[in-house]
Amino acid sequence: MQHIVTILIAILIFCIIVVIHEFGHFIAAKLNRIQVNQFAVGMGPKLLHFQKGETEYSLRLFPVGGFCAMEGEDQSSDNPNAFEKKPVWRRMTVILAGPFMNLVLGFLLIVILLCTAQKVPSLTIARFAETTNAAGETVTAAESERSGLQVGDKIVAIDGSHIFSTSDLIYKLQTTDTETYDITVKRDGKRVTIENVTFHNDNTDGLLDFAVEGKPKNPVTIVSYAAKDTVATAKLIWMSLVELVSGKYGLQDLSGPVGTVSVIEQAASSGDNFLERFQSVINLTIFITVNVGVFNLLPIPGLDGSRFVFLLIEAIRRKPIAKEREALVHFIGMAALFLLMILVTIQDVGRFFQK
Repeated sequence: MQHIVTILIAILIFCIIVVIHEFGHFIAAKLNRIQVNQFAVGMGPKLLHFQKGETEYSLRLFPVGGFCAMEGEDQSSDNPNAFEKKPVWRRMTVILAGPFMNLVLGFLLIVILLCTAQKVPSLTIARFAETTNAAGETVTAAESERSGLQVGDKIVAIDGSHIFSTSDLIYKLQTTDTETYDITVKRDGKRVTIENVTFHNDNTDGLLDFAVEGKPKNPVTIVSYAAKDTVATAKLIWMSLVELVSGKYGLQDLSGPVGTVSVIEQAASSGDNFLERFQSVINLTIFITVNVGVFNLLPIPGLDGSRFVFLLIEAIRRKPIAKEREALVHFIGMAALFLLMILVTIQDVGRFFQK
């Protein structure tokens, strides 16, 4: 029963993320007066469908995404409202609207999470870990305090990399292959850099040896932190992609839909109560939707980023590239992505049976 619930949650998450992406293309096309022939939720045979104006709306059998089919997107058309007939800048907004909506979804989910929390996190150090020595005195258990950090310091950057949120902070500390850091903080209104800072909690042997202040919840603090955390998540994903290309991570570190379902199951079962499990699933959904948004912006053939590059070339040379050539490039790119997905899925299935 637990596995069935997990699969249903995973399908719902995937469906929402893809539909939101396609809705971004859809609403941008409508705003730019581009004819949308079909907008579908799901794939495969139609279960329900109706026509409203120029667009057929449908609900399909397999809840694994959706699509937005625009007139003149892949084939030539004489329709004045066809995608290809609109100015380049309008087509660019339509292409970018899909990934943008994924980032918006991530932002809104972070807002929801913050509304369920008691306080809004900050980057200001509230207190350090403490312990009791042999004499019964309370002393610091935080190596970072012994390295020069102080209560009230607001962390601004680590090793020159700007820190936007606590997610950014934790990722930086956990993935950097070094024992010491140069920490830039805001102290008494001035920026101060403390060199060779070491993080170590004597009580837990972990890196996190301090706690941050929580700010009162209000629209300003929630929206501000949600925006920063969205940027931090996008930055985290971008850095992971760079590290993947550089060889720090390999194919064995990738996960496809099967692996993601396993992670969702872990998220859905972690926590002592429903609220904690809900927050865990929402956190994972935020990561997935921002991942989809950032990944789609990459100039990989078949993705929105590649389509944007073709439009950029058209804007520069004032002449579109032949649709046949562009279609061939996208076909090759999609074939390569599907092959990668198959390999990753086989790897995920192997891991599943090993467990």
